[in-house]
Amino acid sequence: MPSSEPVVVLAGRLIDVVAGDALEDRALVLDGDRIEEVLPASQAPSGARIIDLSARTVLPGLIDCHAHLIGQMDDGQGYAYLVNRSSAQEALTGVTNARATLLGGVTTVRDVGTFHAFVDLALREAIEERRIAGPRMMCAGAYVTCPGGGGDITGLPPDVPVPSELRMGVSSGADQVRANVRCIFDAGADFIKVIATGAVLTSGTNPGEPELTEDEIRAAVEEADARGTHVAAHAHGAEGANRAIRAGVRSIEHASLIDDETIDLMVERGTYLVADMFDGDWMIQEGPRLGYSDEVLRKTEMTNDAQRENFAKAVKAGVKIAFGTDSGIYPHGMNAKNLAFHVRFGQTPMEAIQSATLISAELLGWEDRVGSLQPGRFADLIAVDGDPLDDVTVLEDIPFVMKGGEVVKG
Repeated sequence: MPSSEPVVVLAGRLIDVVAGDALEDRALVLDGDRIEEVLPASQAPSGARIIDLSARTVLPGLIDCHAHLIGQMDDGQGYAYLVNRSSAQEALTGVTNARATLLGGVTTVRDVGTFHAFVDLALREAIEERRIAGPRMMCAGAYVTCPGGGGDITGLPPDVPVPSELRMGVSSGADQVRANVRCIFDAGADFIKVIATGAVLTSGTNPGEPELTEDEIRAAVEEADARGTHVAAHAHGAEGANRAIRAGVRSIEHASLIDDETIDLMVERGTYLVADMFDGDWMIQEGPRLGYSDEVLRKTEMTNDAQRENFAKAVKAGVKIAFGTDSGIYPHGMNAKNLAFHVRFGQTPMEAIQSATLISAELLGWEDRVGSLQPGRFADLIAVDGDPLDDVTVLEDIPFVMKGGEVVKG
């Protein structure tokens, strides 16, 4: 629990992501799980419990807008194996994954889906009730996908039954999309994830090919709008991404094979880009050892360099860049490794940090709660040795993590 006594966090350097500046010798005065005030260190109130980070750089806890906390690390053979895994088994993997994510400095995630429907919601509940350690979670509940699409269970003989919970969001036609989206929301999901194109890891699907129609995606967006929330679209290929943007989704995930029209549309509509670049290198390097199929490795090679080229174009064009990693492909807790790719392909270190804090909070619609160290926000913060504005890779080893005023590491 956060301390009931007054708490002051002394920061040697404080990254102000709103101003885009680093401030020297600051004090954050906490009130329970929130930040009450930010002052020069010399004006810190007396009589408070001091958390001395005066030798470190302090910044907001990171936000991962494309996380998968449920499930074991993917084996690169598709998802057919999930028919032999129970929701209970999947949920227990989430316990370990959530803790590793939090200790890696990620204090908030947008969990973009699980094949076992609604297991992410149970994990979110356990974290909120403080039964287990983990980040704040915004959850999709299930995937909305076409039959045989990137969010469906493929690669099985036709006589093998697939449990209904693994196909909760499989939809054909706008009416069925609406019905399934309503069921997903009624179960407690916070937003909707649509699979607009094929996927790298789903056997038999082509990442470059569109899978949902624009009308089907628009149906999901309209239902989300009615609930005051948004839709995220998995989309590698340009046509699938363009359909999703025209339909009104809030973010495009991956965007590996987009084109100039896609980028122009994203700028015009204010659509966020979430690009998971680190995991491509991981898959190419570790895939053969892990037993990845030739199909998955081929699709990874096809999308990896193209994604980075398009990310660089999007940065230059002024697309809003949020931060997401596709965590679960690689071991959880390594999320911050994606920041170096943001810098390598066009962003400054400050812009990369803003993408993983302020801009990601805006994407979630949670900028009044997280993403900056301003009064009224949750006291979610991390501290590192060194200067991440000089070398963003120092964020890959985070020795201090606080969530909601409680020190969880350090």
